[in-house]
Amino acid sequence: MQLGVNIDHVATIRQARRTPYPDLIAAAREAELGGANFITVHLREDRRHITDDDLPQLSQAIATFINLEIAATEEMRETAIALAPPKICLVPERRAELTTEGGLDARANISPLRDFIKPLAAQGAQVALFVEPVAAQIHAAADIGASAVELHTGKYAADNDLRPLHRAAKIAAAAGLQVHAGHGLRLDNVAAVAAIPEISELNIGHAIVARALFVGLRAAVREMANAITKT
Repeated sequence: MQLGVNIDHVATIRQARRTPYPDLIAAAREAELGGANFITVHLREDRRHITDDDLPQLSQAIATFINLEIAATEEMRETAIALAPPKICLVPERRAELTTEGGLDARANISPLRDFIKPLAAQGAQVALFVEPVAAQIHAAADIGASAVELHTGKYAADNDLRPLHRAAKIAAAAGLQVHAGHGLRLDNVAAVAAIPEISELNIGHAIVARALFVGLRAAVREMANAITKT
């Protein structure tokens, strides 16, 4: 099980007052020392937290690597090609949302998404699609040529019903996709998701950054890593 630590909300605090602190590189290094296998960042179109300048600085400074979350726009594809991260996850995005509120509609966008990911995959990136845990979206992701799906766990975080995630993980694995998961995962609900055998990667941010207010970022990541590996 791999843990990607999303540090967007460290940047949110920085951007609230446009200060040079908290230091994003220091945060990423603390996350690595706590057990992060890689660092996840979402470059939003409105740049509300992560900025363009953050990406090369992080890429050069950290010991692991960046998992880049982006919307499927031409601007974002150009940014991804220039950065050349080993992992890219395509996510839906709306300006008004507080956070990503659902999965990408891969089924309705098979042709444009297939064209979108070709140069990214040709560059060697593992391209994942962030989708709802439903069969139609997973099969669409396979048709598009994605390497992986990241199952949106927001509904599970609200109702604790694991059945859709179990079914979706099996479908994705049978389709030859790597299976990742994320959104709304916390210390008190992550173990059940980590125990799903097909899931090989979790991306977690908000809960870790919130916990870090009390115990520090390194310790917060270590707590989450321990909760995952004890399953």
